[in-house]
Amino acid sequence: MLSSLGGCLFVTDTSRMNIEVFQDEVAPVWNEPARVLPSESQPVPQQRLYSTQFHQTYGLPVTNPIHRTMYGIMRDEGHTLPPIPLDRVDRRYLREEVDYPTSEKPGTIVVDTKAHFLYFVEPGGKAIRYGVGLGRAGFSWSGRGVIALKQKWPRWTPSSEMVSRQPDLRPFSASEGGLEAGLNNPLGARALYIYQDGKDTLYRVHGTPDWQSVGKATSSGCVRMFNQDIIDLYDRVGGKAPIVVL
Repeated sequence: MLSSLGGCLFVTDTSRMNIEVFQDEVAPVWNEPARVLPSESQPVPQQRLYSTQFHQTYGLPVTNPIHRTMYGIMRDEGHTLPPIPLDRVDRRYLREEVDYPTSEKPGTIVVDTKAHFLYFVEPGGKAIRYGVGLGRAGFSWSGRGVIALKQKWPRWTPSSEMVSRQPDLRPFSASEGGLEAGLNNPLGARALYIYQDGKDTLYRVHGTPDWQSVGKATSSGCVRMFNQDIIDLYDRVGGKAPIVVL
């Protein structure tokens, strides 16, 4: 079934969505210094392994090793998601369980557009907090709704109005079948479709191949999440889950 992203705009700068560009950006780089044989008058230099990854006093990882598992390579529904380069993102926007006292019922999604956080409310005053990126469409709607539709690896179909404004999107129009699911699709690995009073708000919570946009205000899109995070959220969200956008 084809679904339109509606108000969410197509990303015209696709260079950061290109998997080859992505792999080039995150490929490990290191320098191997020339070996110098020690002499009696020259002390043997002490190697500092993992100088940028480990705490020098206690040898503890600077980054939570659980995050490396959360955001590592993921194989899903026939697709292979590349890892998120943790040293290049703001750690505030990495997934974690936090204290979150609220009157909202467990299972509710709360989007804090000012702080760029999405909360999935849990029992006992807790919540899973995710970082989100917001485009113009992400700020255009607020209120209460429900997640009426969830899709894995959705196709992206621009609205007819969007195609009229941007004729270069015509190859992805509904009549052409939309943009196929995949690593370069603006909707990413999952999409949650928000309805209010039985009507589509054209407001989405979705994954994104542009991991650099998470935690930021961008020129396009609705509510963007790391693909690894939207997969995690998708599995937690029940049918007709309530959502509140602040």
